[in-house]
Amino acid sequence: MKDTSPGKKKDPKEKYDQPPYPKQKQEVPGTEKEMDPKADHGEESYKGSGKLEGKKAIITGGDSGIGRAVAIAYAREGADILISYLEEDEDARETARFIEEAGRIAVLVKGDISEEDHCKKIISRAVEEFGHIDILVNNAAFQMSRESLQDIPSEEWDYTFRTNIYAMFWLCKAAEPHMKEGSTIVNTTSINAYNPKPILLAYAATKGAIQNFTANLGQLLAEQGIRVNCVAPGPVWTPLIPATMPKENVKTFGENTPLKRAAQPAELAPIYVLLASEDSSYMTGSTVQVTGGTPSI
Repeated sequence: MKDTSPGKKKDPKEKYDQPPYPKQKQEVPGTEKEMDPKADHGEESYKGSGKLEGKKAIITGGDSGIGRAVAIAYAREGADILISYLEEDEDARETARFIEEAGRIAVLVKGDISEEDHCKKIISRAVEEFGHIDILVNNAAFQMSRESLQDIPSEEWDYTFRTNIYAMFWLCKAAEPHMKEGSTIVNTTSINAYNPKPILLAYAATKGAIQNFTANLGQLLAEQGIRVNCVAPGPVWTPLIPATMPKENVKTFGENTPLKRAAQPAELAPIYVLLASEDSSYMTGSTVQVTGGTPSI
């Protein structure tokens, strides 16, 4: 095993472990503690500089993976954060601990964003706790791997769209009245919007929709001074991978990128900070690709 301490390796190919990874399988939606190797969310490496001082943020899927890394970074940049999560209480509490250690407020809201009423509850709770919303990060997602079209249950197709794209619409619609000039929305699309994998048919379709939604909403809200952008990650080492991918795919996860490995969540967080901060003041409707070198055009 290579030294996985962030910053120890200058070559980006060797900064973190390369495949093969141990074969492993988790129950959906997966947890951080069962991952091998452990993911890096910037717990030891991320240093804030006040870019989000006093901001109030919502992060869906903030208990683990990219969402946890973004929560850690936002807290260290000065934001109070509401974490929305499905059912992973232990992971959510761990994320909250990092937020509070940074001296910020952590609010946890458990439930299923595939239901419109729950999305409205998330926004209402944030307004109750914070008074307004400066940043909305639509990060939570559902995926399942299926080898054929006939293997995809209609209920699963519906749930994927309700979680990945309907929830984004519901959350943005509910949040808009509580966002002022300078507020931002950051969505999570995927390399699958450009280079879809056949085994991720439903998931990839939603990710294409998210990018289109972002480009459109960025134009729609520009007059109000609200910016909307999205991040398109390539393969990222999160609990979703061992929970939803075949074991053989987990073993080789990320090896087909030019950098020969999957990203760690910590490598995504700075982009979410950029898009939430004044450093991206002339960006809206944009997509930032973080793909390990895989072309997206």
